Amino acid sequence: MNIGFIGLGLIGGSIAKGLRKVHPDWHMVGLARSEQTVRAALEEKVIDEGCLQVDRRFSGCDMIFLCAPVEHNIGYLEQLKPVISTHCIITDVGSTKTETHLAAARLGMESQFIGGHPMAGSERSGFAFSTDHLLENAWYVLTPTEANTKEQTELCLSVIKDLNALPLVLDYEEHDYIVATISHLPHLIAAGLVNLVKDNDNQNQTMKQIAAGGFKDITRIASSSPEMWQQICTTNSKNIGKILRLYIQSMEDILSAVENEDGEKIYGLFDTSGTYRDSIPDQSKGLLKKEHSIYCDLLDRAGAIATVATMLAAHQISIKNIGIIHNRAFEQGVLKVEFYTQEAADEAEELLTRCQYTVYKR
Repeated sequence: MNIGFIGLGLIGGSIAKGLRKVHPDWHMVGLARSEQTVRAALEEKVIDEGCLQVDRRFSGCDMIFLCAPVEHNIGYLEQLKPVISTHCIITDVGSTKTETHLAAARLGMESQFIGGHPMAGSERSGFAFSTDHLLENAWYVLTPTEANTKEQTELCLSVIKDLNALPLVLDYEEHDYIVATISHLPHLIAAGLVNLVKDNDNQNQTMKQIAAGGFKDITRIASSSPEMWQQICTTNSKNIGKILRLYIQSMEDILSAVENEDGEKIYGLFDTSGTYRDSIPDQSKGLLKKEHSIYCDLLDRAGAIATVATMLAAHQISIKNIGIIHNRAFEQGVLKVEFYTQEAADEAEELLTRCQYTVYKR
C-alpha cells in the first residue's frame, strides 16, 4: 500500500505512526506546513517522503488521509484532483463531515471520497504529541455514500482496524448532529466556563489560584487548538446552534430550580445525570475517556512522592502520570496517580493500602 498524509499533526501523525508500526513495508508520503515537522517525521522514519505542497508524489497513493483543518481539507481536495489516480481513495479526519462531502460532490470526486472522524485527541496539538496508539479503542466513524463501492468501504474499515480503533459507519449528516452534541457543545461550554472565571476573578486572581479538581477536569478541553475549533464551529454552525439553544433552555430550567430552592429538582438533576454518565461505556477515548487512577493522602515532606513512585516501580507497576491535587474537598486526597490499565490501578491500591497509606478511588 502507498499511503499519503496531508497534515502531520496530532491525528495525522498518530495515524501514520500507527500504520507504520503495523505495516513497516508500506510506502508513506507526508505533507506538512512546517519544514520542521516534515524533517521530524522523516528522521523518525514515520514517512518515506516529505513535502510542503501537493505534488506528483501523491499520484501513486492508494489512500490519502486529509488531516488538515476542515476548511483547508476542501482546498486540498481541489489540489489533489488532477494528481491522484482513479483508484485512489481520499478520506479525512475532520470533526465535521457535511461541507467536505458536498465539496467532493461539487468537484466530481464523490466516488473517491469517504469521510472519516477518529474520536480521539488531546488538548495538545502537533506532531511532537502524536503516538502510534492514540486511536486504540477509540471510535472511528466512517461516512461513505451511495457513490462509494463496498470494496472501498471495506478497505477503509480494514485500515481502521489496523489502528486498533473501533469502526462505526454513519450517514454524514447524522454524524454532524451527533458530534455537535457530544463534542462541539462541550468544547464551547468548557471555553465559556474558563472565560467566565477569568472575567469574574478578583485582582489577586484567587479563583485561578485555587481552581483545581473538578474545574480543571471539565475544562481540560478548553486548551484545544483555537484554529481547529474556529473551523469546526463555522462548518457545523446549524447543528451546534440547534443543540446550543436546547442547552441554554436546560440551563434556564436549572437556574429556576436554584433560585426557587427547589431541592427535589436539583436532586433529580444530579441523580439522573450521574446514572446516565455511569452508563457510558469506558472503551472510547473520546470526550469522556476512561481514567485508571487512585488518590492517596500524603504527608507534606521531602521524598514523599518519590517513595510512592519507587514502591510502585519495585512491584513492576507502571505509572502513566502522577501529580499533586490541591483540592482535598473534591478529590479526597493530595496525590493523584494514573495508570495505563485498571489492573495496575487495583494492584497499586492494594499495595499502598497494605503499606498503611489511605487510598481513594473515584
